[in-house]
Amino acid sequence: MPYDITLRGVRHTFANLRELLAKASPLRSGDQLAGLAAESSEARAIAQHALADVPLAAFLEDLLIPYEADDVTRLIVDTHATSAAQAAFTPIAGLTVGELRDWLLSDDATTDRLTALAPGLTPEIVAAVSKLMRVQDLIAVARKCEVVTRFRTTVGLKQRLSTRLQPNHPTDDPAGIAASILDGLLLGSGDAVIGINPASDSPQSVLKLLAMIEHVRERFAIPTQSCVLAHVTTQMRAIEQAAAAGTQAQLDLIFQSIAGTELANKGFGITLDLLAEAESMAASLHRNPSQPTPNPYSLIPNPCLFYFETGQGSALSAEAHHGCDQQTLEARAYAVASRFSPFLVNTVVGFIGPEYLYDGKQILRAGLEDHLCGKLLGLPMGCDVCYTNHAEADQDDMDTLLTLLGAAGVNYIMGVPGADDVMLNYQSTSFHDALYLRRTLNLRPAPEFEAWLASPHFEDLKRLGPNPTALLPLASGNWPTGT
Repeated sequence: MPYDITLRGVRHTFANLRELLAKASPLRSGDQLAGLAAESSEARAIAQHALADVPLAAFLEDLLIPYEADDVTRLIVDTHATSAAQAAFTPIAGLTVGELRDWLLSDDATTDRLTALAPGLTPEIVAAVSKLMRVQDLIAVARKCEVVTRFRTTVGLKQRLSTRLQPNHPTDDPAGIAASILDGLLLGSGDAVIGINPASDSPQSVLKLLAMIEHVRERFAIPTQSCVLAHVTTQMRAIEQAAAAGTQAQLDLIFQSIAGTELANKGFGITLDLLAEAESMAASLHRNPSQPTPNPYSLIPNPCLFYFETGQGSALSAEAHHGCDQQTLEARAYAVASRFSPFLVNTVVGFIGPEYLYDGKQILRAGLEDHLCGKLLGLPMGCDVCYTNHAEADQDDMDTLLTLLGAAGVNYIMGVPGADDVMLNYQSTSFHDALYLRRTLNLRPAPEFEAWLASPHFEDLKRLGPNPTALLPLASGNWPTGT
């Protein structure tokens, strides 16, 4: 279905909604690489004018990827066809993309109304409206959203900022990991999750690292969650191996990277059915103390057992983008996340590289877009404010994005020793960066973690001083692998 607009007597035609969205997208090196970007700023502005006039109903009819060819499309369409989604969509059904933008920025778009609207929006709609927004618009609308999840801590409350403590080590050395955990905890980091990217993707490594986190958490009564960011199938095998040994894997959150097309997810080695199987296995462990009862604070229902990561450009890098722009596909990944009611969702905004987000300006814009789109869809969004060393970006760019995300109400950020991940070889945010943001914007940790920081258990931790090996449960070659 073509889309036309006449400006200054000149008619401009876009072959379909897919092309229009791509041409209207703010400049991305990934879209240029794919041959999808507007050829000039003027062409981009024309596309944005045309996009503003598109009725929201068109996104339900003009599918970017055919229904029969893509399970993410089927998920989006079938979910929106439910009675709850239709009821949520009805108040905005007659609007255009431009009119939706205006409403989102109005005083009528309150936190409660945005929460009620979330089931009625589709990823393509939120991607479209974000393309028409300035940076201040992305912040202003996201700030009104509140998406709260609960495990041992409650993450996402207004005027709160949580962190993922990321104690990675290039060889999974227990002393090195322990040093990073101790450093992070002493600086108030870790209330969202203690999450380790393992150097070895094996069930044995997963179980050992989980056991280490569990030992620290129980010894000092720390209200937090654990996660080892191995492939989902590795985590599933870890659960099975622990059960076969007569124990239980000490696994709180299942991790997986996800994308916005079926083909890209297959590149990650996953399907929607596999994620459902993993969720069932994690639920059988009954690790979430809030699991038996509905969460009274949030749109997200319990058990909240997933930690998902996404990133603009992942579908293009897998040659699985179907001619769609990378920002729209990123929003489609959030439909996959929504299906599983996650505890945390993290856009790793600058990690994939300058082939997709070339410089600090593109990374900054992408991070704010991702955060807004996820929040509008009802997801508990965090952001890894990061860049690779070959990107045209530096720590000043990251300070800017960090501050803007804090103003936008981001649920959580990363806490990496020195902001330099020595295992993944990229630059992120440090424990001190989180302290800066909390102090500057008067933000506080999750309430349970805040209480722990004032408890005798935290005083006990402080007495360890410069001795992180005291955190280790046993000699590194003889760690327990279950309870």
